[in-house]
Amino acid sequence: MTHHRTAREYGFAVGQMQPGPMNLITDVSGVRVGHVTISRGDVQTGVTAILPHEGNLFREKLVAASHVINGFGKSMGLIQINEMGTLETPVILTNTLGIGTAADALIRYMLEHNPDIGTITGSVNPVIGECNDGYLNDIRGMHVTGEHVRQAIDNAAAVFDQGSVGAGTGMSAYGLKGGIGSASRVVPLDSDQYTLGALVLANMGKKRDLTVCGRHLGPLLGPVPGTESGPVPDGSIIIILATDLPLCERQLGRVARRAQAGVARTGSNIDSGSGEVVLAFSTASRIRHYEPQTLVTLQRLKEDHLNSVFRSVAECTEEAVLNALVMAATTTGLNGRTVYSLADFLGLPVIDRQS
Repeated sequence: MTHHRTAREYGFAVGQMQPGPMNLITDVSGVRVGHVTISRGDVQTGVTAILPHEGNLFREKLVAASHVINGFGKSMGLIQINEMGTLETPVILTNTLGIGTAADALIRYMLEHNPDIGTITGSVNPVIGECNDGYLNDIRGMHVTGEHVRQAIDNAAAVFDQGSVGAGTGMSAYGLKGGIGSASRVVPLDSDQYTLGALVLANMGKKRDLTVCGRHLGPLLGPVPGTESGPVPDGSIIIILATDLPLCERQLGRVARRAQAGVARTGSNIDSGSGEVVLAFSTASRIRHYEPQTLVTLQRLKEDHLNSVFRSVAECTEEAVLNALVMAATTTGLNGRTVYSLADFLGLPVIDRQS
């Protein structure tokens, strides 16, 4: 199957740190990603599921934190994450008007796997992220179903597609085609090596601001065909960060805040109408729901070693946004609107790659 190359394969090498083996968020062991893509005429939308580990997340929660860069968004589950410092469900990404459907499907999935929820223990905190794909997608039609959410979870794997897939199917970024992008970095500490990975749902920015590897490219692109059919909204970006570094929830909050540096390097000014949300989690420790001990000891990184982690976040986020732009396909959607891939607009070649 023909695909666009990654940003790195096109020669856009971001930063100084070494990428992981696949340069994906799934370089963090146990993390998996699945998509369902819905692409037919006016309907350009989908679902992306991120599974933080392969066990039962409700029974074995992960340390987590979130950060809101700009709050024009409708994400679910962030309040409890920041209060309790734990993640207990997969993370579902979809379009803005699909969050209710996604939450319902995710809750039902968790109930099926945890008969104790709502009976002998408390409720569950579904985590949903969204961006508005209404420029290319018939968002009012609410085409995402619970079955799509379940399929995305079932499709989760270590190797996954980027670009115009899953929740990214109808997204636009910098006046071009946006979508799903990912990247990872190896973080050396003493004699050990750890991994940090990012996945973005990129749907933000103005073309005039686009910056690629430090070069202000937007003004050089000229008019993008098709944009005369109406202004693209401010948009949003959801950033998911995963790491196997032993970090506490406070440190993960600090890590999450550094994602803004990576977004800014691609040219975004964090517009008022842009929902920009970061969720970070660590797979290093599992918090047992039914913990028999009163006192629990968790490892955490010494604070003065965080600078290399912060750098990895900025690099991963920047490269993930570029991957979303160059790996996306030119898409025609609602009312015949066409949004061009950066790779197509620049005339960059494609390669044959197995899906």
